[in-house]
Amino acid sequence: MSQKLQFLQEWYETVWFGGNLDAIDQFFAPASHVEGLMTGLEVSPQEFRELIPAMLHLVADPAVRIERHFETEDWLWALISVSGVSRQSLKPLAFSGQVAMRFSEGKIAEAFNHFDLISFFEQIGALPEYSMALCFSGEQLS
Repeated sequence: MSQKLQFLQEWYETVWFGGNLDAIDQFFAPASHVEGLMTGLEVSPQEFRELIPAMLHLVADPAVRIERHFETEDWLWALISVSGVSRQSLKPLAFSGQVAMRFSEGKIAEAFNHFDLISFFEQIGALPEYSMALCFSGEQLS
């Protein structure tokens, strides 16, 4: 496993799934730039300290599998599968995502994320099943 891929795996295991919020700064370069977790919003290391506990409140036993990846000198792109158990329903859940990260001096300088959060929120019961299909058919989710 490459150093960048190992870094990504450790990021998920230590911070996202392990809940070690004190470790966040070990992963980010000063003045890092992270986008894509919420449309139109940049996420700072401080905001991860709020977002991660919210996710862990919803999901038990989270795990990540890196399905595909591509690396250049400074960049890592990865296709990721996330699994876990809904804390509310105790049903298994799974969704996918992609991340592109630029590294500087061994830390994340930029990251661009895209995860299938509609599927995630459907599986935990926060959105109705087939929400996207309902929206395409003209239905309003309310």
